[in-house]
Amino acid sequence: MRHSAVARLARGLLVAASMIATAPGALAQTASAVPIDDASISGVVRGAGGPEAGVWVIAETRDLPVRFIRIVVTDDEGRYLLPDLPKAAYDVWVRGYGLIDSARQRATPGTRLDHVASPAPDASTAAKVYPAIHWYSMLRIPAADQFGGKSDIPAGISRERWLHQMKSAGCVGCHQLGQLSTRTIPPAFAEGSHADAWMRRVQSGQAGEQMVNQLAGLLGGAPFAYFGEWTERVAKGETPSTAPRRPEGVERNVVVTLRDWMNEKQYLHDLIASDRRHPTVNAYGPLYGSPEYSSDDIPILDPVRNVATTFRLPVSPDTPEALGPGHAAAAEPLQPSAYWGEEKLWNSRANNHNSMFDRLGRVWMAATGHRQENPDFCRKGSDHPSAKHFPLERTNRRVTMLDPKTGRYTAFQTCFQTHHLQFGYDANDTLWTSGGGAVVGWINTRLLDETGDIAKAQGWTAMVLDTNGNGRRDDYVEPNQPLDPTKDKRIQAGFYAVMPSPADGSIWGTNFSFPGAVVRIAPGSNPPETALAEIYNVPLPGFGPRGGDIDKQGVVWVSLSSGHLGSFDRRKCRGPLNGPRATGDHCPEGWSFHQYPGPGFQGIGENSAESSYYTWVDQHNTFGLGEDVPMSTGNLNDGLIAFKDGRMVVLRVPYPLGFYAKGFDGRIDDPNAGWKGRGLWTTNGDRTPWLIEGGKGTRPLTAHFQLRPDPLAR
Repeated sequence: MRHSAVARLARGLLVAASMIATAPGALAQTASAVPIDDASISGVVRGAGGPEAGVWVIAETRDLPVRFIRIVVTDDEGRYLLPDLPKAAYDVWVRGYGLIDSARQRATPGTRLDHVASPAPDASTAAKVYPAIHWYSMLRIPAADQFGGKSDIPAGISRERWLHQMKSAGCVGCHQLGQLSTRTIPPAFAEGSHADAWMRRVQSGQAGEQMVNQLAGLLGGAPFAYFGEWTERVAKGETPSTAPRRPEGVERNVVVTLRDWMNEKQYLHDLIASDRRHPTVNAYGPLYGSPEYSSDDIPILDPVRNVATTFRLPVSPDTPEALGPGHAAAAEPLQPSAYWGEEKLWNSRANNHNSMFDRLGRVWMAATGHRQENPDFCRKGSDHPSAKHFPLERTNRRVTMLDPKTGRYTAFQTCFQTHHLQFGYDANDTLWTSGGGAVVGWINTRLLDETGDIAKAQGWTAMVLDTNGNGRRDDYVEPNQPLDPTKDKRIQAGFYAVMPSPADGSIWGTNFSFPGAVVRIAPGSNPPETALAEIYNVPLPGFGPRGGDIDKQGVVWVSLSSGHLGSFDRRKCRGPLNGPRATGDHCPEGWSFHQYPGPGFQGIGENSAESSYYTWVDQHNTFGLGEDVPMSTGNLNDGLIAFKDGRMVVLRVPYPLGFYAKGFDGRIDDPNAGWKGRGLWTTNGDRTPWLIEGGKGTRPLTAHFQLRPDPLAR
């Protein structure tokens, strides 16, 4: 055979081999096959360079009562296994960094299905699936010489305070910024400059007043120019300067399951799955959502049958809407929405912000069922032990309880306001609350069960520092008064998160302010008279604590708007913990800071633009990374972030883009079932679910995170 003929034959064989190697039906020939059963789908993902490791394979169906999505990650050989799929027909495709989404293929469980991955043709195409943090970090932060009254930024605003408002204290406290819907301008607002468009955008809907008050009020309108410059650069084609890494290590073992929940117009703030002290409570049971301002219909999801229902929270006829003054939402839209026009979407009266299971399987809620005026036993002149020390006249949000076994729902008239709930580790199953402002409130649920007397079972205390250093609570000076060496001092440091300590029975809370603090209360034998507080301010480089939790050693972990997971260990304090100098800045050595993953804003030094909303500690290894692992919501990282052995582990939701959680819970359904019996539960809690991938009509989601021993485990 002549040389040219040999060459042509060789080229032909190479082309044929290439076609075989990239044909979907032949991909499994290049990697060892993955065993499957009649409830799984498996195969291999291969691109032009060979197996695609660390990319997501997504299976989605609408054949069930709720939309169902399951997502896994490929191993080093590009293999994947989607386990335990309910019987249905699924669209299955691949999404990965550096790729364009593969073609959707139709499959049913029990099928081998291979995929061809194609590289993104350019940076702009590749960046379409980047987490929001890569886009939001493009936002320019004012230069140092713009602060201190040298520009239109108000004189009292520092760069750190500016960042605090750009992140979890302000903008990212309700929405994920950086996803497609927020880095672009909707056509309805496109007249004029991008800065003008932002002025109009933030006036939209029932949260418009709050947004305007922050950007135009607190920050003097200065942010509009910076937001406008950002979206204008994006519109002109600028893309992020950094690219995300693909999942590595244990991140490839994560299985994410998503289900539609609630409706397309109202949002979910949070959910609860179990009793955080006893995480086998409510095993395999329904999840209960918290829709906050949006609705009085509590969504209930059965994750076994994939069925969603609702329970209407009843309120007394004189209960006002939880909207308007004193709330974070208005009764009517300030300006029409680009999506819903002038339609009023939120109408809650009960205003369920947060829920907790008790050990009996009852659901306790930070909600209300009565008018705002408090009963007489709460007010001045009452002989109630707590009212004698600190009477309370009005309350917006109280405590309610639903017993799923009986269907009975009870709205309790607590004198103190609530926001978050947590059960203590004491024999009384005391329910501690945040949101009381000047006070911290509680309910002795054992006493309430025995007597049915909510007045007798509840109490509250002011926060009083032992500044005279005698070890007991005495008469005190007020927050605006100077120290008196013969008295103690009351502080105004309202709890945002509340954290009963399993280590010593103390109660901790985050003070959501700037620079912010964590506060400890030792209740003593008679809390209204004996409770003593300690306050520990957050030192730089940290600032801005929002959500927080505590581990079994008594270490407090908090989400900081500085872009850190902060931890405070009181055992590290070297100086006195009471006395005239113990007023907040006396234990900086107790603080440690761990920078969240993802790029930071340019020009301000090393930082992360992550704006984590809440932190939760997995005290009981409900997920599988171990006990006492702190985890945060990765609000710009499209998922959750765990801190394990000094490393940040990202539990990402790659589809739909825009996942944003506000809190989460862990549950052990079966301690003997391995990874299948454990997991984390959370929701997509963005106040505007129509901004995530899918657009208008998209519903909030519940997410179940599980951790396999390897990427192919069944």
